[in-house]
Amino acid sequence: MNGRHNGRDNGRHDGRRGGRLNGPLVIVGDSLLDVDVEGDAGRLCPDAPVPVVEGRAEHHRPGGAGLAALLAAREAAEVVLITSIGDDAPGRRLRDLLSGSVEVIRLPMEGATVCKTRVRARGQTLLRIDTGDGRPVVAGPSGEALRCAADALRGASAVLVADYGGGVADVCREQLGELAVPVVWDPHPRGSLPVPGCALVTPSEAEARSLFRDPLGRPDGRPHERPHSRSHDGSPRAEPYDGSYDGCPERVARGLVRDLEAEAVAITLGERGAVLARRGGRCVPVPAPTVAVGRDVCGAGDRLAAVAALALADGASTEDAVVAAVGEATRFVEEGGAAALRMPCPAPEPATPYAPGASAFDVAASVRAAGGRLIATGGCFDLLHAGHVSLLRRARALGDALVVCLNSDDSIRRLKGPNRPLVGERDRVEVLRALGCVDAVTVFEEDTPSRAIERLCPDVWVKGGDYTERAMPEAEAVRRAGGEVVILPSVPGYSTTGLIAAAQAVS
Repeated sequence: MNGRHNGRDNGRHDGRRGGRLNGPLVIVGDSLLDVDVEGDAGRLCPDAPVPVVEGRAEHHRPGGAGLAALLAAREAAEVVLITSIGDDAPGRRLRDLLSGSVEVIRLPMEGATVCKTRVRARGQTLLRIDTGDGRPVVAGPSGEALRCAADALRGASAVLVADYGGGVADVCREQLGELAVPVVWDPHPRGSLPVPGCALVTPSEAEARSLFRDPLGRPDGRPHERPHSRSHDGSPRAEPYDGSYDGCPERVARGLVRDLEAEAVAITLGERGAVLARRGGRCVPVPAPTVAVGRDVCGAGDRLAAVAALALADGASTEDAVVAAVGEATRFVEEGGAAALRMPCPAPEPATPYAPGASAFDVAASVRAAGGRLIATGGCFDLLHAGHVSLLRRARALGDALVVCLNSDDSIRRLKGPNRPLVGERDRVEVLRALGCVDAVTVFEEDTPSRAIERLCPDVWVKGGDYTERAMPEAEAVRRAGGEVVILPSVPGYSTTGLIAAAQAVS
């Protein structure tokens, strides 16, 4: 349904409960790593008429859909990003920048993570270098990630498609066309056409030129057939601009509502704000509250689309959502745009107060002696998967060392039956110790880790999933040891039981 109004033009969407839709904001799109090299340019190169930039600092941040997700996460309680990121240095840096703020459902990538490097001097961009050609893999190892993506879309309160032409929107196109929640589509000249029925499409003026090929239409008011190229998977893709744009954004906005079968289109006009056209409604200008001229506008479109999606998820009318989005995008530019975002720099690993290979209890004693914060968690970790790794990374971020209390083989057999574990405790210990986020592992023979907790005395005991302290048998041991229990949400779609069932189904 994609938030269709069924003939109504008030800009509100069905499915609201108490004025607010339940579930996270889900962002679908292509993420990249943005790098700004900042310096001074006071002389020209002797062998070419170009400035010499003496680099003073290098700043990294998520770009594309990653930036939209990061900006949305500053206002939303829960943001899920469906994207494709490579397993290379830029990809790992991008995942680090997003971790802790956004839940990422990562589609496998073939090729290299896209990285856009701007060379800047005194606030002015002199040069941009683009590298990377990665696209999502749609077969083989992507199956589990695609199932997680489908589950996230079904549970969304609203969806923002940040299409940068990298193929993620194409992969999710079928599911996007079936949603009954507001879908906001931020298009790109190299991307696919929005799916029919979007609640809001937010092209820039240049993007609108690419999308809109015939502002006058046919004598009967219907648009001429407009040929479009096709993406690699058959999704319709806009042809380059052919000169038919007549300079009237209101006319173009109305035409795009018709041609794209959208509920509303807001063409962004830079410092002039935006113009909004709605199906069956009037076309209205949305002026910017102030004029921010001559500033870095990088990221303004992502900010506008994210604010609009959040407002629609909260039950706002389309016009109110666009007014709020234009205002926030203007403030974003006034504050320096994406270039003003300062993300944590990669820090060298701090020296640990314990020797490599130290036992869990030596690690605990050393961390306490140094005044640090000890984190502990426990479980079987039979077939280690991405959900486990996500939990362990988030747990480690809560303190200065992470100790894993691991069920022994006999303990698992008592809990799960004679056919488990699939991986013996010695191998499970080695795999966990190989993770950079795990400082030590201890194996316990009992049914619960209570005795190990009483010896370790962690400051924080972490569990993942739908536990409550009342249902957690070791919670009392944590309290007796002076610690607190923290429950972190699990990554949807990952479970050892599910992996076993999937393996058995194909064998």
